[in-house]
Amino acid sequence: MKFKRTNREELAINITPLIDVVFLLLIFFMVTTTFSRETRLLVNLPEANADLAAAQPQQIEVLVTREGNFSINGRTLVNSRMATLMSGLEIESGGDLDLPVLLIADAEATHQSVVTAMDAIGQSGFQRLNIATQRPVENDPNSTQLNPN
Repeated sequence: MKFKRTNREELAINITPLIDVVFLLLIFFMVTTTFSRETRLLVNLPEANADLAAAQPQQIEVLVTREGNFSINGRTLVNSRMATLMSGLEIESGGDLDLPVLLIADAEATHQSVVTAMDAIGQSGFQRLNIATQRPVENDPNSTQLNPN
C-alpha cells in the first residue's frame, strides 16, 4: 500500500500582527497617561557669615518697607512709583553714578517692590549695588545686624 505523502509546510508564527497590537497599546497608554507637572526645587538660601564690612563713607541707602514704600538715606518718598524712586536717587547722588547703593528690604516686603527698587537703581545708571542681609548676633539669637554683601 502506497500512501500519498503530503508535503508539510514549516510552521511559522507570524508576529507582524503581534507587533502592531503592542505598538497600538503603547500609543494608547502614552496618550492617556497624565503627567504630573509638579516640580520641587530645593533652594539653599545664603546666610551672611562674613565679617561686617567697613561702612562706606559715601553711599546711598535705599530701604524697602513691608508695605512696599521706599526711603532714600532715611527720607521717605511720597509714593512707591519707580519714577519717584529714580528722581530721588538722582537728587541724592548729585549726578555721581559711581556711588555704591545699599538696598535694604524688610523681610516681609513683596518681591515685586524689591525688584522695582533694583530696576530703578539699574535704570538710573548705578552699577554698584549691594544688598544687605541679616545675620544673628552670636550672643543673642533673636537680634540681627545688617551686613552689606
